[in-house]
Amino acid sequence: MSLKDCVIKTEYRSLIDNVITEFYIPLLSEAKIYRRAVGFFSSTALIEISKGISNLVLNGGKICIVASPHLSDEDVMAIKKGYDERDKIIENALLRQITTKPVDYYSLERLNLLAHLISDNILDIKIAYMEKDGIIGMYHEKMGIIEDFEGNKVVFSGSMNESATAMSANYETIDVFCNWKQSEVERVTLKEKAFTSIWNNNEQNIKVVEFPKLSKLIIEKYKKKTVDFKIDDKEYINLKDVNRDEKIDIQIPKDISLYSYQKEAINNWKLNNYCGIFDMATGTGKTYTALAAIENIYNNLNRNIAVIIVCPYQHLVEQWVVDIKKFGVNPIVCYSASQQKNWKDNVKISIKNYNLNLLNFFCIVTTNATFSSNFLQKQIKSLKGNILLVIDEAHNFGAKNLNRALLDNIPYRLALSATLERHGDIEGTERLYAYFGKKCIEYTLKEAINNNMLTPYYYYPIVITLDESELSSYIELTKKLVTSINQHRSKDKKYIKLSDYEKMLLIKRARLVAGAKNKLIELKKIMLDYKNNNHILVYCGATTINDFDYDENTIDAEEVRQIDAVTNILGNTLDMKVCQFTSKETIKDRENIKKAFEDGDFIQALVAIRCLDEGVNIPSIETAFILASSTNPKEYIQRRGRVLRKFKGKKFAKIYDFITLPISLEEVNIYSNDIVNNVKGLVKREIIRMQDFNNLSENPYINDELIYDILASYDIRLNEEEVDKNVI
Repeated sequence: MSLKDCVIKTEYRSLIDNVITEFYIPLLSEAKIYRRAVGFFSSTALIEISKGISNLVLNGGKICIVASPHLSDEDVMAIKKGYDERDKIIENALLRQITTKPVDYYSLERLNLLAHLISDNILDIKIAYMEKDGIIGMYHEKMGIIEDFEGNKVVFSGSMNESATAMSANYETIDVFCNWKQSEVERVTLKEKAFTSIWNNNEQNIKVVEFPKLSKLIIEKYKKKTVDFKIDDKEYINLKDVNRDEKIDIQIPKDISLYSYQKEAINNWKLNNYCGIFDMATGTGKTYTALAAIENIYNNLNRNIAVIIVCPYQHLVEQWVVDIKKFGVNPIVCYSASQQKNWKDNVKISIKNYNLNLLNFFCIVTTNATFSSNFLQKQIKSLKGNILLVIDEAHNFGAKNLNRALLDNIPYRLALSATLERHGDIEGTERLYAYFGKKCIEYTLKEAINNNMLTPYYYYPIVITLDESELSSYIELTKKLVTSINQHRSKDKKYIKLSDYEKMLLIKRARLVAGAKNKLIELKKIMLDYKNNNHILVYCGATTINDFDYDENTIDAEEVRQIDAVTNILGNTLDMKVCQFTSKETIKDRENIKKAFEDGDFIQALVAIRCLDEGVNIPSIETAFILASSTNPKEYIQRRGRVLRKFKGKKFAKIYDFITLPISLEEVNIYSNDIVNNVKGLVKREIIRMQDFNNLSENPYINDELIYDILASYDIRLNEEEVDKNVI
């Protein structure tokens, strides 16, 4: 191929076109020389310039960059007054632009790539500025020349700076000219001559200088041992719109071998007429089992089926997309921020063609919200014939609002969940079984650990107590809750349907426990032993810390979120490299954070709330500190599963579980029976979780004595019924 074979528009607008995937990457993949004049020099500009150059480098190509220094008013004044040497002032201005080291994976890898190219004399950088009558000005021309091995040349120029802001946020344009088009030859020739003249320092009033110290600093700061030449492929996956032909061949990849329990699950699902539930512990391969099940039904129904896969969140959709592609399928990715901007049209066309038997197969992957939207519900209702619905984290669909989206015209159904039973919602659980059918497999966490599917772990309960103010608030909320429940509880005391008021009281009380101030005091003490370690995760509650003794220079609030207080302790007090992992980060930000965390050099610890509870895979976690857990087993089972995923070199995991007691063991006998009885529910709930964690750990006997002491001090005897249900 050559540049002539590329699809090239005459104009690109940044808010309409994806300039990187539609222009830079395809054209630079055919190039042997890339000459670029940009605006101001900076590390950000270098990162943006690197996008698309990997294949050019593999072609044996060469890159020449001309940039302008970003001079401050003080720099210009110093040059004008002659305080220092001009070149020294400019050099210092350039060096200032590369003092900040980015933490995200892609930026670091791109700067590493550029450092290697400079070191290998593949990339040359020169600095240009205007000089007339002793006055220094900025050289701010923006143009580029891409030349292939056949001498074809593409010139582009316009208002677009090489910066992340220009590429996405601002409305920028570039105009494009090709030398094989007769009407554009002169324009290309003029631009090429201008660049050559500037590069050789022959342009009037433009001074061009090389700064060896700048190149040396880039190499020293960013160069690593190896280079990732697939960085463009990883960051910019070119997704095809949709499979529209009959040549699709869904196959289990050769590098994936199913375990016996996965094969058994698929076989049972088939025997149940392709309806059922895969109840499998986190980290045991639910996704691959489900995709292998799709391959099975696809082949057994004469390769004629429409598949709809539903996940709770957008980032989980993208994780599924990666795995779906391994099985030979390019899905329609449906959610508001999907890279497939025309996904709605693709859905309509695919469903229409499928119903007319013009299309034998298509696959949709979407979020809970989009699946239950009016648009997608209407489209799916119109589907006819063989349809398979696969729902990941299916326990969510026991809720009434989502359960309504489970349509009757879908004959084949598969639910995936490590915790299908909905805690405190018997009706919701029954709705799930009514729609999906029976369990085709129940593969427990214990089996996964024993069969080396998950990492063994050591369990360390850290006991803290409520302070006087917290204890008083807890007792007050409990009394209100018990009073309200007793006013309307049914004769069948095993099942209590809570009112909205009672749910509100429970939430307030749970947040009070989750945000107990003594947790942070203990965390700081323990973390002193880990301040030089990597691969640490701290789970926080969605709560605040009142009157906590925080660093007033970094946090200014009467009420501090627990996640911010923890970040402050780790990042500022202990000087650790820490990063929050919350719902605020974009999908791309999360991927960058995960890669930097796995590397360990740039992020030692992640601080998270709920966004790690479902589906996010960060197997490099070795040590977890659980500051807050609800009484819902789904939450703490999933949190434990996040920590136990297998990872290279990871022999075992450590879990520090912060156990909240209302009163210390030494002081229980001081309080009245009335007060102790009001707080026993909290103790029971904490003991139930402790026993669950401890029973599967590598060190159960060490903690048995602590559990016994707590039960004895509070005069508690747990029965099976209390272990299996919520304890008020």
